[in-house]
Parts: sequence; C-alpha cells; structure tokens
Amino acid sequence: MEGWDPNTKSTLTQIPLLTTKAGPRDGSAWTQRLKEEYKALIAYTQMNKSNDNDWFRISAANPEGTRWTGKCWYVHNLLKYEFDLQFDIPVTYPATAPELELPELDGKTQKMYRGGKICLTVHFKPLWAKNCPRFGIAHALCLGLAPWLAAEIPILVDSGMIKHKDDAASSNES
Repeated sequence: MEGWDPNTKSTLTQIPLLTTKAGPRDGSAWTQRLKEEYKALIAYTQMNKSNDNDWFRISAANPEGTRWTGKCWYVHNLLKYEFDLQFDIPVTYPATAPELELPELDGKTQKMYRGGKICLTVHFKPLWAKNCPRFGIAHALCLGLAPWLAAEIPILVDSGMIKHKDDAASSNES
C-alpha cells in the first residue's frame, strides 16, 4: 500500500478481508465465501454512506451468487451520472477477479473491452493476484471500479461521449 493516497488506504483497511478460498464449484465452501462477500459489501456500503460517499448498489442476480447486477454512479460538475453494473463470478474465482461491466458505455472509451468490460489489467489484476483469496467483490469495486469511474467519466463527459440524463431528455424534447 505504499504510494497510495491516505483516503484509499483508510478505506481499504476498513473493508473486511475474506478467508475462505472457494469458488462457485466448491459447494458449501462457496456458500461460506458468499457470506464473507456479503459482510464485506455491507461494511463497505455502510462506510461509504457514513462518509457521504454512496456510489453503488449491487445484489446477486441468482441464488448461486454467480451473477451480480446493480447500479453505480459518479458525480461530475454537480451532476450525477448513473450506469448499469453487472458481472459474473468466474469459475476460477477467487484466483481470477470478476470482470466488471458497464454495458451502456461499451465502445465509448479505449479503457474498455467488448461488452462494456472495464480495463483493469495493468493496475488492478496484479494487486488482486497478490491478495488472493483475501480480496472479494467489495475490494474489486473499491480498487477497480471506483478509480476507473474517477478517471474515465470526467473525460467521457467533457468530450461529449456521455450526456447527463437531463441534457439528453431536453435535447429529445426539442
């Protein structure tokens, strides 16, 4: 964690680390891992809310906990930009990080793969590998999606690639 800003370091240290090394194919061990994932997500969400930094909602989209969907948002120039968020838990999880997807931004930035999967290879994947199995979904959001949104959304807005929903609605009415 050397070289990290104090806020990121503080946030990361408050997200519980996971202990169960299990993936979707591991039966009852996976159930235990999911419980740990939920505890970490709840802690991260509560911490964000208490710091007035609430920026996502996700939940498992299936009973097995292998598909997750929700919303994430970023405030730029006092306007809230909201996006659908989805990802699947890889069968090799937790050795492999989930690929976070923002489908509506597909093709709007070079830091994204087909289907709206955000690029996390250079900075996040080595960090994930080093901290496997202690990192989970909450850590992927904190260290993967949050910095990606902070880096990319202002550029996309300023370049006109994405418009605020109020701007889009008023241009449609004209």
